[in-house]
Amino acid sequence: MTSLARIAARFAGCALTLAATPAFADTLVDNVNGITLDGKGEVVRFSGLVIGSDGKVVRLIRGGTQPPMPDGKKPKKKDKNAPVETFDYRLDGKGRTLLPGLIDAHGHVMGLGWQALTLDLSDTKTLAEAQAKIAAYARANPNRKWIIGRGWNQESWKLGRFPTAAELDAAVADRPVWLERVDGHAGWANSRAMAEAGVTAQTKSPAGGQVQMEGGKPSGVFIDMAAALIDKAVPQPLAKERDLALAKAQEALLALGITAIADMGTSLDDWQSFRRAGDAGWLQTRIFSYSANVEPMLSIAAGEPTPWLYGDRLRMAGVKLYADGALGSRGAWLKQPYADKPGERGLQFLEDAKLRNLMSRSAMDGFQIAVHAIGDAANAQVLDAIDELSQTYTGDRRWRIEHAQIVDPADIPRFARLGVIASMQPVHQTSDRLMAEARLGPNRLNGAYAWHSMQLAGVRLAFGSDVPVESADPFAGMAAAFTRMDAKGDPFGGWQPQERVSREDALAGFTTGAAYASFAESRVGRLAPGYWADFILVDTDPLLATPAEVRATKVSETWIGGKRAWAAKPAN
Repeated sequence: MTSLARIAARFAGCALTLAATPAFADTLVDNVNGITLDGKGEVVRFSGLVIGSDGKVVRLIRGGTQPPMPDGKKPKKKDKNAPVETFDYRLDGKGRTLLPGLIDAHGHVMGLGWQALTLDLSDTKTLAEAQAKIAAYARANPNRKWIIGRGWNQESWKLGRFPTAAELDAAVADRPVWLERVDGHAGWANSRAMAEAGVTAQTKSPAGGQVQMEGGKPSGVFIDMAAALIDKAVPQPLAKERDLALAKAQEALLALGITAIADMGTSLDDWQSFRRAGDAGWLQTRIFSYSANVEPMLSIAAGEPTPWLYGDRLRMAGVKLYADGALGSRGAWLKQPYADKPGERGLQFLEDAKLRNLMSRSAMDGFQIAVHAIGDAANAQVLDAIDELSQTYTGDRRWRIEHAQIVDPADIPRFARLGVIASMQPVHQTSDRLMAEARLGPNRLNGAYAWHSMQLAGVRLAFGSDVPVESADPFAGMAAAFTRMDAKGDPFGGWQPQERVSREDALAGFTTGAAYASFAESRVGRLAPGYWADFILVDTDPLLATPAEVRATKVSETWIGGKRAWAAKPAN
């Protein structure tokens, strides 16, 4: 059996096949510490959950409510007048906490899968450690024509500069090597890869990108749009390899309690993998797909958003665009020069007219627009575009800005006035704070990762991870959101602590807020009658536990559409 077949079989084996009993509840989940949010954002606690034969919630069971009775049993005498319900399956929650299935409002599904299948440098602490890992990987994979991977970070290596092709040659010189930076906004190539791609000293930086130079020739690092100069030479994976990557990604998400994810930048090949999984019956995680620029949308969606497919597991209803790069590679477009590199303001990916044209082309067919903007200049540009386009494209558009990391405080009220959703990733703040201080200086941090300021202004928040840039773990994201501290508890009291949100709001960001951000709020994000029975069983109450306990939360079961999609292996 192939790896893909084994994983698909595991998904199928985890799903419970329930006998259908029309007009009766099929499944009872009881003896739980149930937590959900209602339509007003208020916390609702319950002790049990009734699921219908259609995989949707019938009702919540509060304390003291007569639960459904197993078929053939009578209610207690004192409740003799109560209606008798039947069910085909009962799950004893054994006192575990039951939460709505968590939603990642911004991630890269296939990127997570490729991370599991290729070289991952995200755990390396020095350049030398990375070189050793690259060399070992090459030795272990002698038949790979190219060595592909990601995750390097010159900041965590404390290198103070970008690495070079010569340093990569020292690890592997006989085969092309191409490695994405941790944020996906730069790539590192060895000399052989540059030769294969035809990159020379005469190669010019494209619009929205930068070829790093050293001694009059490319140094080996290609920022943002310049990465395409190498990408074009990289062999494309086979369909079966793509499907295996999807299977790996799905397994990882389900293990973390993520039942839905907004895939920010779906290619045509990605979509075909999603469809193959859906057709074969092993697509479990719900994917809210946002086309990678306009082109895939034009090929896939035929002039309007796709319908919900596979029991609301897949839909393309949005388009993802880019206004700038990332802070770590100094590609984020700032209003003022970088504090640690005077004279540079980052990269503007699109001229104003081009950005508006792309947004308009998508909006005219009813697609939701999500624009990557990290720097304050990029955020201002997108807000200006939305302000203009809103005059033409009226109604419930739910414009999105992805990341919104560095925002001019004067621009924050514009998010609310224009109805722009701030799609933010709390763990970015804990990873980036020292770099942000260096890049911006101490006097330009007021609008940095400003979750609470956004809230106070009336902006809707949606939380995600940006996986594989960061871990997809939503509990780490929640803890970061209400503490502004990392896993070590640093800095004490939180970084820019005035920007913390409440525990309830942190949970909302990964449930109701994320669902709303993708027009899915009537289907998922909370547990209520008529909603899909997407839920997880965990060992921690995130509204009461310590931050360390929240971060350490273990998922024991993940249910989607009233069926178990994943279960932790029993402890030995």
